[in-house]
Amino acid sequence: MKKLVIFDLDGTLLNTIADLAAAANYALQQLGYPTHPVDTIRTYVGNGINKLLERSLPEAERNEENVLRMRGHFVPYYDKHNADLSCPYPGIVALLEELQHRGVMIAVASNKYQTATAELVKHYFPTVDFIEVLGQREGIAVKPNPTIVFDILKKAKSLQEEVLYVGDSGVDMQTAINSGVDAVGVTWGFRPKAELESFCPKGIIDTANELLAFI
Repeated sequence: MKKLVIFDLDGTLLNTIADLAAAANYALQQLGYPTHPVDTIRTYVGNGINKLLERSLPEAERNEENVLRMRGHFVPYYDKHNADLSCPYPGIVALLEELQHRGVMIAVASNKYQTATAELVKHYFPTVDFIEVLGQREGIAVKPNPTIVFDILKKAKSLQEEVLYVGDSGVDMQTAINSGVDAVGVTWGFRPKAELESFCPKGIIDTANELLAFI
């Protein structure tokens, strides 16, 4: 039996793409760069905010200085507007409450910066008692580096075989592999099913309720 379920945030628990796209396009506009449709921004997410901003820039403008300039516009805007259009995916709130009812520990491991990760989890899931909520922290490598998972395991005092990692992207599946824990991919997120299948996870699900079969 799994005693701990670790969830990715964007594309897994929350559909945040419209607010991420709005913030990225706002930053691009402020610096005079062309903007992108939401479906294009969708292909840029998964590796943290800095990588999203780098991918959003014109190819010839992708350097550290411009990423930092964009971040200076993106973060204040996103902090104010990160809940304008975002929402939990269907069945997610009920799933989290059922896991909690069963005594399963729940955690979040995100590549979104820490303050926004914590704020969104608190805003959308106020009735859920997460054992840990971790986003991208200064000086800590982002997923698929396994550090974030190991930090959660330490807090939960859980063994790897007791853990299920749930995410919507290849980055998430690779994170689970690097961490030595079982993974389940979800098809309702930002990345195509074929990407998940290429990592041969323990399972791939189309609805939130299906996750209970893997616990």
